Amino acid sequence: MAAADELAFHEFEEASNLLAETPDAVTTSGSGQLTPQGHVAVAVDSGGSYGAEEEVEESDKTALLQEKQQPGFWTFGYYQSFFDVDTCQVLDRIKGSLLPRPGHNFVRHRLRNRPDLYGPFWICATLAFVLAVTGNLTLVLAQRRDPSIHYSPQFHKVTVAGVTIYCYVWLVPLALWGFLRWRKRVRERVGPYTFLETVCVYGYSLFVFIPTVVLWLIPVPWLQWLFGALALALSAASLVFALWPVVREDTRLVAAVLLSTVVLLHALLATGCKFYFFQPLPLEPLAPPPQATSLPLNLLPPPTPRSQVT
Repeated sequence: MAAADELAFHEFEEASNLLAETPDAVTTSGSGQLTPQGHVAVAVDSGGSYGAEEEVEESDKTALLQEKQQPGFWTFGYYQSFFDVDTCQVLDRIKGSLLPRPGHNFVRHRLRNRPDLYGPFWICATLAFVLAVTGNLTLVLAQRRDPSIHYSPQFHKVTVAGVTIYCYVWLVPLALWGFLRWRKRVRERVGPYTFLETVCVYGYSLFVFIPTVVLWLIPVPWLQWLFGALALALSAASLVFALWPVVREDTRLVAAVLLSTVVLLHALLATGCKFYFFQPLPLEPLAPPPQATSLPLNLLPPPTPRSQVT
């Protein structure tokens, strides 16, 4: 009954005075029913107010989620976003690094302002592991062809390959990013990529060396160098096409020197891995043949007399 009384119609003096001045006026309630003259019907609709309150609460929750602060860089949540990619995105970026095209920006068309560390991390790990394994397999196959070659497992090559690859993918982009940031202060039109975008470009550019290292197991030197040159050309072209939109706004001399340095460092990495992990082992020194030693005269046997023929 209390709820029914709250929803009952109430009369107001001001409204009654208005009706007294205009007796012919007719009022309607919220339910659409006519009320007698001289009274004002006011209906309280509780359902509509509840719906409005729910919409306000939902909008408040959405605003709170949007205003949620990003986690600090020292937490795992900060780096989780850089590994939030699916297989299709990673394969699409690998395809873009294997098939570079002039005028096709890898960062804008493949990364799309969402660089990831998942692809570069596993590409570097796979390349380091394949380098160490194929380097040992090359020596095993060489020993089977020539038994004079001495071979022992070289597990330290895994560490050397990992340190070399990861340092290259992190330190070279860091130096490049810092140089482009400095050039931006000199020339305002030069807009560098972010550090993670630069790392992502370098990481995906190394994927072509994974199948190339496997093909280096073929014991034909000129064929190994041919595969290496093709892989270096594709990988360096991927870097040049990705960096060209950034450096072309600078002077021609700076752009030429910068791109030449990028290609030269890439070539040094490829040739260094080729010479270190696929160098032939030295042959074991052969034992010298035994030399004839002279005996003293007192130990020599006496000469046998020759039979005379009559």
